Amino acid sequence: MISLQRDRSHAPSTRPSSSVIGCGCSDLEQYDDQDDPLNRAICVKWVYIPTTEHKNALRLSKTSPRKLLESTSTMSTVVLSGNQLLESLLSERILILDGAMGTQVQTLNLDETQARGERFAGHTKDLVRFVDLLCLTHPDEITAIHHGFLAAGADIIETNSFGSSRVAMEEFGLPADLVQELNFAAVHCARQAVDEFNERTPHKPRFVAGSIGPTTKQMAISTSVDDPAHRAVSFDQMVDSYYAQVAALVEAGVDLLFPETVIDTLNLKSCLFAIQKYFDDSGQSCPVMLSAAVNEAGMTFVSSQKLEAFWNAISHMPVLSVGINCALGPQPMRPHIETLAEICPCYISCHPNAGLPNEMGEYVLAPDEMARLLGDFAANGWLNIVGGCCGTTPAHIAAISSTMEGLAPHRKTAPAVSTQLSGTELLTLRPDSNFTMIGERTNVTGSRKFSRL
Repeated sequence: MISLQRDRSHAPSTRPSSSVIGCGCSDLEQYDDQDDPLNRAICVKWVYIPTTEHKNALRLSKTSPRKLLESTSTMSTVVLSGNQLLESLLSERILILDGAMGTQVQTLNLDETQARGERFAGHTKDLVRFVDLLCLTHPDEITAIHHGFLAAGADIIETNSFGSSRVAMEEFGLPADLVQELNFAAVHCARQAVDEFNERTPHKPRFVAGSIGPTTKQMAISTSVDDPAHRAVSFDQMVDSYYAQVAALVEAGVDLLFPETVIDTLNLKSCLFAIQKYFDDSGQSCPVMLSAAVNEAGMTFVSSQKLEAFWNAISHMPVLSVGINCALGPQPMRPHIETLAEICPCYISCHPNAGLPNEMGEYVLAPDEMARLLGDFAANGWLNIVGGCCGTTPAHIAAISSTMEGLAPHRKTAPAVSTQLSGTELLTLRPDSNFTMIGERTNVTGSRKFSRL
């Protein structure tokens, strides 16, 4: 269920005794039988008020109130949970993700003083590169950026919270107690824009995805040339950091969680562990998308896992979708999206860069060309969610949205069940596999420990 508030300025003067009111419509003109007095009595305007308990539910119906009454034996409102609604939409069409927040922030041309605002004017480290802070110092501009992508056709808007975790904020010398405020502000900016568009066109629901970045600290490799065992952060520290961000995003009202630009699988595992822990602790949950950044060989940058091994390493976590973003343009990303579509039993997402940057650091892949390349992905049946990463603008999203119209979404695959183990590569043990020896070679004759066995 969802918490609803009636907008009495649009309500009829009378209403029937039936408990079925408000079918998600704010406009009678969408019905052929709009003159039907029962429809006029029942069809009132509703404003969606997501609450902590019920934020993941949306009301959606194109059926007129009379037809709804005639088609149901027990009169009650028609409510779909957020997860059910997403599943329904993803089975019907390809959903559009937004484009690059950073690219749009650059167009604001904010200098260090402007980015800080009065509140952070005396901070000891530069903050202009920490764009998440703009949710506090320039919230209207961030909301306007979300507006631009929604107007271009985006169904899913990512919060400007990519670096708003305790570990990520250490780079900028910001305190841990700012995590909740930053994430709440990021969700508010996105939710404000999304709710406005949902109210305008309730037949086309949009969603807010809580963006969670990989941080600048990794666990898969040592960051010290003198100590191979050195790690700048522990698994437990990463879990605690992600847990606080996840809690803030969910409590602020996101529809989905979205760990993205994954370059270290162990970091992602800590994030997924934190997500599940929060779900267990709070009794709340929401769908989880995730997306990795890979090189042209299809390997994650830090953990150096091939895609098959990467997926197997995190496949225990029930996710709505898995995908690839950043690092590559559409063309070099093509074979890797095809691989994911073949091996993953969930929905597939893709939001590449607008090509690779030129010598001036500019992304030059034009919107129409990017849309054409991604249209090929969709025509092959590989996509459920598609958008853009670095360098993509509302113009790119509009072109992609237009291209995806009428193209069928990817149908979930059902890979054969077998024993699969993952290191940097995937090891599959099938019923017809030959004898497989697992273990390291040991010096049986020269080892003192073996002689004592």
